[in-house]
Amino acid sequence: MRPADASLEILTGASAARARVALFDFDGTLSLIRSGWFDVMVPMMVETLLELKTGESEQELTALVREFVYRLTGKQTIYQMIELARQVELRGGRPEDPLVYKYRYLDRLHRRIRHRIEELETGAAPPEKYLVPGSRALLELLRSRGLKLYLASGTDQEFMRREADLLGLTPYFDGGVFGALDDYRSFSKKILIERIISRAECAGEEMLAFGDGYVEIENVKAVGGVAVGVATDEPECRKVDEWKRQRLIAVGADYIIPNYLCLDELKRCLFGE
Repeated sequence: MRPADASLEILTGASAARARVALFDFDGTLSLIRSGWFDVMVPMMVETLLELKTGESEQELTALVREFVYRLTGKQTIYQMIELARQVELRGGRPEDPLVYKYRYLDRLHRRIRHRIEELETGAAPPEKYLVPGSRALLELLRSRGLKLYLASGTDQEFMRREADLLGLTPYFDGGVFGALDDYRSFSKKILIERIISRAECAGEEMLAFGDGYVEIENVKAVGGVAVGVATDEPECRKVDEWKRQRLIAVGADYIIPNYLCLDELKRCLFGE
């Protein structure tokens, strides 16, 4: 049972003292630029399914969509749209190409976050305004310990690389910054992890992951690594989001945190210091 006031929840107490590589998700794990994306994607999908007039209530469809959107969070956005198309087809509808759904979603999302990008581009807001609290201190700690850092996102590479630059994060990631590609089968977090291991940069158990979605946690645990579930209650990120927490635990997270302000405690747990 998680104490109500806990900032760091220890689930397994797994040590990352031998870690040589750290893999980070981007949105919701470090960046808050796209905070609220879930509340753009889910209603768009529910609207699409309601148009089929199957008799299902908005509440029922919302529960359905929330489940698969979150389950696929961390994969390229196109996978969520492929699932939407499948759900339309299951209900007897004729789905759009998943790319059509994706661009419809991105258009709505970009309208929502455009002012945040402008604030960062013009210097009207400091990068810390759109970072999960404590992010930079954590990255500096990991680099000081000699870990090689990778940033991998389900967001389109063109956009997330620009956003990582605006937040001043790119220099930390000496392993590279990777996002979704048009040829979505050519890249995934799982492929990246396999590539890192095959190049002998680290063994699976020498990998540490930070993420707020299923994918990076599940993939790193599958190779024997240590995973920190970042159950950020966005955009304030001051407490744990219970819905995220439950799902991160279900895929094997070793620790749960709402932000990185518990860095001293996290350092002791991960590295025995």
